[in-house]
Amino acid sequence: MSEWPTREITDPRMLRALAHPVRIKLVNALVVHGPATATELADRIADTPANCSWHLRQLAKFGFIEEADDLETKGRNRPWRWVPVGNRWGEPGDSSELLSAGNELTNTVLGFELAERNAWDERRAAEPAQWQSAAFTMQSMAWLTADELDEIHQQIHALILRHLDRLTDPSTRPEGARPIRFIAWGVPSR
Repeated sequence: MSEWPTREITDPRMLRALAHPVRIKLVNALVVHGPATATELADRIADTPANCSWHLRQLAKFGFIEEADDLETKGRNRPWRWVPVGNRWGEPGDSSELLSAGNELTNTVLGFELAERNAWDERRAAEPAQWQSAAFTMQSMAWLTADELDEIHQQIHALILRHLDRLTDPSTRPEGARPIRFIAWGVPSR
């Protein structure tokens, strides 16, 4: 996939709506497992259906998820689905309120991702050897210009985009494929 829709977020309320640990877990569960009801999601993230339902409505209010109207529902159970759109924020010149909300969201996401990475360490020995060998964590430092840093950013982005269609279309996933977490940053050192 070469194109991925991206929305430019300029409203701090939108960033704050997503910057909640339960909401990050809910979005993650919808991305990984597909459409689900509040009750199903509550089981997946170890929370209550009522709390999940409330957080799902908040996510929907800002367009991060939507009701899956095309799926069969049973009674009052409404399935929800992730809206496959990337999010960008934090351009030079943005308001301090937007930057603060963006930092809050980034910190929430990083906390979630670090917990997921640490959970890998706990279960690694029980995973097949092929997955143990393929998984990695890396840290590095390099002396770069702003243009070189941007070039690396674009290259990493292009690598990930090659497989984004697999997020929304299960038929494109090769046999044996699993959801893999990626996180990267390139920031100037102190």
